[in-house]
Amino acid sequence: MGSAWMLLAGGCFALMGVFVKFGAAWFSSHEMVFYRSLVALLLMLGGISLHQGWRGGMRFFGPHTGLQIRRGLVGFLALATFFYALARLPLAVAMTLNYTSPLFLALLMPWQLGERPRRAQYATVAIGFVGVLLLLRPWQTPASDLLAGMFGLFSGVMAAFAYIHVRKLGRLHEPEWRTVFWFALVCGIGAALLTGVDGGWSPLESLDQVGLLLALGVFATLGQLAMTRAYRTGQTVVVASFAYSTVVFASFLDVLIFKVEMPIMAWTGICITVLAGVLAARLNERTTT
Repeated sequence: MGSAWMLLAGGCFALMGVFVKFGAAWFSSHEMVFYRSLVALLLMLGGISLHQGWRGGMRFFGPHTGLQIRRGLVGFLALATFFYALARLPLAVAMTLNYTSPLFLALLMPWQLGERPRRAQYATVAIGFVGVLLLLRPWQTPASDLLAGMFGLFSGVMAAFAYIHVRKLGRLHEPEWRTVFWFALVCGIGAALLTGVDGGWSPLESLDQVGLLLALGVFATLGQLAMTRAYRTGQTVVVASFAYSTVVFASFLDVLIFKVEMPIMAWTGICITVLAGVLAARLNERTTT
């Protein structure tokens, strides 16, 4: 039952992507990262204050604050490039590219975690990137879409680095709430700085825009909470596989809401990349346990 929380997380993340695409009509991608982080931060602090109160040592600074900030920075890069891709590519394509992180994790494990992948993991990585090649189709994709695709792929690289940092923080027994707090705080600050440099803030002109930004932040936060519960209470290998439900939900939403029409080659690339990602996640978990 615990693993089923990941299905809820997948639905929430897919809906978050829908609101990012809608919001792109009014806001830059880094503005949406800021509002997503702000809502997450306020919800998290409100939940902590209601559940535990501010007595009893709510310590935001700990012995590993530097590592928390580094995790926040790589997470910010992952989120910023992911939102950039979401705003410019079909929802399913951007989601698939972001979920290449298990493929990159297999490549990073030897020199980041000191864990030696097996040959099967490298074979899975190669198959996964064949799927990415079919998905992006660089020989026929416009340069602007290809650039957005590279940003999406880079978000997968940064997501793998973020996972590595979370693993390290877990080994150091850092509380999860502190990791979420620093992630939201660093993302909010980074997005605010980027927005200031890149032309300033877009005006909030209607309640619809406010509601859209709130929905974006709420679904992102619910997805993160459901994902955390899934990994805490479910079987890790099953949860890692269920994480790809996000791509499935995103594909349905692409067709139903955005009326996206992609060639068979692109859908084939999505299927190959997802299957390779699921297999890579399972092999990575077996290697690290």
